[in-house]
Amino acid sequence: MSLPHFPPPGALPPPFADKPSLRREALARCTGLEAAARAAAAAAVVARGLDAAMLAAAGQAVALFASLPKEIDTIPLARALDAAGRALALPAVIAPDAPLEFRRWRPGEALVRGPMGVPEPAAEACVVVPALIFVPLTAFDRRGFRIGYGGGYYDRTLGALEKTGRPVAVGLAFAVQEVARVPDQPHDIRLDRIVTERETIDCRSAS
Repeated sequence: MSLPHFPPPGALPPPFADKPSLRREALARCTGLEAAARAAAAAAVVARGLDAAMLAAAGQAVALFASLPKEIDTIPLARALDAAGRALALPAVIAPDAPLEFRRWRPGEALVRGPMGVPEPAAEACVVVPALIFVPLTAFDRRGFRIGYGGGYYDRTLGALEKTGRPVAVGLAFAVQEVARVPDQPHDIRLDRIVTERETIDCRSAS
């Protein structure tokens, strides 16, 4: 089945005044996607996700995330990366105000329910520093600014990792999550690229 048609970026409506409104609207668009379109989108990002991961240093881990129901399914990409020989990791919440910890994981391995209700590897899993992090989001713009779920975990994590050489940060999303402009703040950290079922956006070339 062909993917649904979305308007070109220039046709997108102007942003709402605040992040909560943008988040609600973007998640509502995700909810409106049919199951076939969601599956097609998850399959479509595999090639672009592999391309992004291959730019990361060989031998270093690539971090994904365990998808929530409204998010794009990361399992097809995880399987493809595992088949390509890339070491994988998933984030784990250590404390509400702490950066995320990345733990080794392979598709099919059991996960536990973390403090925020998101599946994550068990505490005994090996901790790694990934060379590339696929980042979840609720909305994004072409400059690389994103809206998360309000906890600030990824901004805090990427900021902490910058001290030793920040990994490449790649947003992974449906095209319908794009907005004209995210109201960014000084503590918000831009993504390097964003991968959707339609394209890979180079955010560092955007103003």
